[in-house]
Amino acid sequence: MQSLELITDYYEFSMVYALYKKGKHNDVGYYDVFVRTIPDEGGYYIFNGLHKIIDYINNYHINEAQLKYLQETGNFDDDFIDYLRHLKLKLSIYSIKEGTPVFANEPVFTVIGSLVEAQLIESFILQAINYSSLVATKASRMVQVDPERNYLEFGTRRAHGHDASVEGARAAYIAGFAGTACTEAGLKYGVPVMGTMAHSFIQMYESEYDAFMDFAQIHPNNSVFLVDTYNTLKSGVPNAIKVAQDYLIPHGYKLKAIRLDSGDLAYLSKQARKQLDAAGMHDTQIVVSNSLDEHTITDLLLQEAPIDTFGVGERLITSKSHPVMGGVYKVVALMDKNNNVIPTIKLSETIEKVTNPGFKRLYRFYDKNTHKAMADLIALHNETIDPHEYEIFSPTEPWKRKLLQNYTIEELQVPIFTNGKLVYEIPSLDDVRKYHKEQMETLWDEVTRLRKPHKYYVDLSQELFDLKNQLVEEKRAQGKNR
Repeated sequence: MQSLELITDYYEFSMVYALYKKGKHNDVGYYDVFVRTIPDEGGYYIFNGLHKIIDYINNYHINEAQLKYLQETGNFDDDFIDYLRHLKLKLSIYSIKEGTPVFANEPVFTVIGSLVEAQLIESFILQAINYSSLVATKASRMVQVDPERNYLEFGTRRAHGHDASVEGARAAYIAGFAGTACTEAGLKYGVPVMGTMAHSFIQMYESEYDAFMDFAQIHPNNSVFLVDTYNTLKSGVPNAIKVAQDYLIPHGYKLKAIRLDSGDLAYLSKQARKQLDAAGMHDTQIVVSNSLDEHTITDLLLQEAPIDTFGVGERLITSKSHPVMGGVYKVVALMDKNNNVIPTIKLSETIEKVTNPGFKRLYRFYDKNTHKAMADLIALHNETIDPHEYEIFSPTEPWKRKLLQNYTIEELQVPIFTNGKLVYEIPSLDDVRKYHKEQMETLWDEVTRLRKPHKYYVDLSQELFDLKNQLVEEKRAQGKNR
């Protein structure tokens, strides 16, 4: 198993060494992970990456080779190296479930534990959540264009490394893709794998017809022919039809699909459909690929292109239009010597960067009649939420208020680790996929639309709002007195 404990920013070790030498390494902190800005100016994002974090926490141990390297940097003494040698994570962790649609500035992941432990895992936590959530969100945006179509993940060759190709395939599957071309994702996670031929296979033969025929004879149940190597409509599609008529149909099989990978996909798919239908192959599907994204897919469907399946590669696996998920990991409270939780805050000239202080809970209100999500509420951990009536308000424009009634409430974060022990029952990949689909159905179409989506309500409780303003004023006053 690969050791990942040094997949962290070096300043984490610099900070925890200072904490250790000053006797603060056993002090307890509370940390939140949240995303400030949703990719592609979208209305939501999909939380993902918890599976990697669970495995990382369960197997965390800094080995001798890693300790030797740290010692050789010359910045840490022998006592600290020995402390790291025996370090066992005893963190308590709360998290949103994988596949949940969430919104900007919500605490999706909370870590409680010693300052040393919490800091050392920061970089890996963000890496796991940011990338997996980014690709899951991109895939979800594509699926939401038309959930009745099929979507396949084709990005292995364009992924930024082997790990990205596997994790991206898993993320896409959770978000509704039918499968992947990445074989390792099938082995590691059970994502359905699929694939037929490349242009190079056809070029190995004297004729396109011969290539299709050999493939059909070996894979009669998976006869998907790539038809644009030479001339899609004059050669590719006619040869695919001829192989079906000469071999597949007489032997009890059928032409499963043709794939278009270049050209005007709307025009070519329409003309190919006519040729297939004229040959009586009405159930032969059309698969398209070639730098697709949610906007291209939308345009193709608006042009009534008869496409059954979209194979999406580079623009999904790299989230090309918005390749960064800006999740952050911030300390929000400290525990004093009397075990009191003392909220902390980070100020900024940019209002979006002012953190929400304290140990918190995240709630979602659902309308009892429509079962649609009405609003999310961030509240302090010890607050009680009225199950019958609750007034929400905008944190930036508090005069904008709305009284919620006739609802059910769900707390979105659940315990994952308690004092270092895993207490969460890890769901299967298919259960996560099913859960994601169910959760997406609770969002209004206005929230999930691609362009200028409706802004979903994410509000602070009155107590949290007041605490935040109080801390802002206190910190500003301290700054003036210096």
